[in-house]
Amino acid sequence: YRHKAIFRQHKKLRSIFFRSTDELLHKFHHLTFNQEAILLKAARKFEFEKIGLLLEQKVHQTVLSINLSSLTHNLNVFRSQLKPGTRMMAMVKAFSYGSGSFEIAHLLQYSGVDYLTVAYTDEGVALRKAGITIPIMVMSPDAISFDRMIAWKLEPEIFNFRSLHAFLHIAETLQVKSYPIHIKLDTGMHRLGFIEEEIGQLAEILHQNPLVTITSVFSHLAASEDASYDDFTKEQAGRFVRMSTLLKERSGGEPLLHLCNSAGIARHKELHFDMVRLGLGLYGIDGSGVLQSRLRQISTLKTAIAQIKDVKAGDTVGYGRKGNVSTDMRIATICIGYADGYPRALSNGNGYVLVHGRKAPLVGVVCMDMCMIDITDIPDANEGDEVTVFGPELPITLLASWSHTISYEIMTGISQRVKRVYVNEE
Repeated sequence: YRHKAIFRQHKKLRSIFFRSTDELLHKFHHLTFNQEAILLKAARKFEFEKIGLLLEQKVHQTVLSINLSSLTHNLNVFRSQLKPGTRMMAMVKAFSYGSGSFEIAHLLQYSGVDYLTVAYTDEGVALRKAGITIPIMVMSPDAISFDRMIAWKLEPEIFNFRSLHAFLHIAETLQVKSYPIHIKLDTGMHRLGFIEEEIGQLAEILHQNPLVTITSVFSHLAASEDASYDDFTKEQAGRFVRMSTLLKERSGGEPLLHLCNSAGIARHKELHFDMVRLGLGLYGIDGSGVLQSRLRQISTLKTAIAQIKDVKAGDTVGYGRKGNVSTDMRIATICIGYADGYPRALSNGNGYVLVHGRKAPLVGVVCMDMCMIDITDIPDANEGDEVTVFGPELPITLLASWSHTISYEIMTGISQRVKRVYVNEE
């Protein structure tokens, strides 16, 4: 505001001045922008991030905000659990658990993570095109994409003889040698991987073949987060050591060994081996609960109130007349639905959102693009007001509990049509 005289010297410039951030926020909805590049720059005390969120909301009323500083914090929490020299593989499959592939991958690369992991070849190719240069393992490769994997320097998980022979055929055709592969062992989860009886044959094939080199050997713990299954986890670990030792002895080489996921990092330090795989914990959730108090949820999902109506007692709200109104209610329609990834299981009061920091329960069924909430006890709520769907004050784990599902499903279910915004507080 004190610099307005400078701008007024340039009469061709359209300028508006505000005495404070709060004044701008109060008058924000009267402002119009079209094809503008907007620079926000101020000391943190001026809270310009509030302006940024409103600018995003003018185009996208439902926004998923990802705090990159919190992600870095979580990464460092898990790193603090490792012995020196233990490598870190970070999971960025499924759009980085809904958080956005490129932005998360760039941060992890900058932070010195040793490996990234995706589920499918297309995910890895997209990361390479975005400038990611560190090694990327593909966990569910299909034979028809092996040539693309080699072209983009992606490393396949090999989990059975069919995938091994298919990859060797492509490697021979493309005349590559010592191409890095990762061998998956089934130690008890019974999803993917070579079983113990196949290790001898596998080792013989790999020992005689110069086309590939074993970069790592790994398996997956079925219940590392649950203390009641620790005996089974120890059985898996014992089987893993036995199988990987035999494979190394008969095939030659010294591949990296990795077994622990996020919960395993927290609860089973004796099983960290050469590398660990960090997934859910990176995004702020520790399934074991051991490190949860030290982690920060990185994602906040917010939307806005589209319309407010007074509904009389005896009337109903929403499809199928499922929302029964027993007393006069003030109902707000908000701009999020199951097509955005908001669980339909939260219909009819099975969940709530926050308006002005206060609970507003769902009324009626969640629609495709919208849902209705009870704001009777929030008299200062107005159309256009911000609504928190989840965030640090309303954890994803709580939504998962209401929906009788797991946090993974909530996180990965957020639709691509929901705008992602990245915040770095450093």
